[in-house]
Amino acid sequence: MKQEQLSETVERDDAPITAARDIHPDRTLVAESVTISRSAQDLYDFWRNPANLVQVLENLVSIEVRDRHRSLWTVKAPGGNEVSWESVVTKEEPGREIYWQSAEGADVANSGRITFADAGDRGTVVRAVIAYSPPGGAIGRTIARLFQREPRLQTRRDLHRFKQLMEAGEIATSARNRRQRDERNEDQALAEKRT
Repeated sequence: MKQEQLSETVERDDAPITAARDIHPDRTLVAESVTISRSAQDLYDFWRNPANLVQVLENLVSIEVRDRHRSLWTVKAPGGNEVSWESVVTKEEPGREIYWQSAEGADVANSGRITFADAGDRGTVVRAVIAYSPPGGAIGRTIARLFQREPRLQTRRDLHRFKQLMEAGEIATSARNRRQRDERNEDQALAEKRT
């Protein structure tokens, strides 16, 4: 009975948002941040243009812009698959933050925000907080981790790629690029070796 009451009312616990499990306890929460030596407005302007994100987000296949607030995202998933969802910008404050939510019926239900906080002489702290429901639940999360497609790992990598691009004007790569590793199936071989 008490469990039913909790599901009917939305109450915030006193935990920080990155630790709270009250609204969607079945979702996984990811929070990562990086400090970038650029102004918050520069970083916000770059991020707000979906065409730019193809350069930064490694697993991103495409973003099809539908209007200023809606876009269709397609990303790589484990096993050579792809998943798509419509993303809706639900709130934004220019130069400071962008909130989004996947539209109903998404392959991967998700929501989150990215914030750009002034860090004085050091530049800007960029923080991404993402809540998502992995396809296949805990098993899907484990499979994604094995194939290096788990959102926590990917968010950390993508923020560091963003930092490299914004500070150096390019993203450092290994001797082989992602396409070459995919062709040789190196990520899967590495995942199998770890298990």
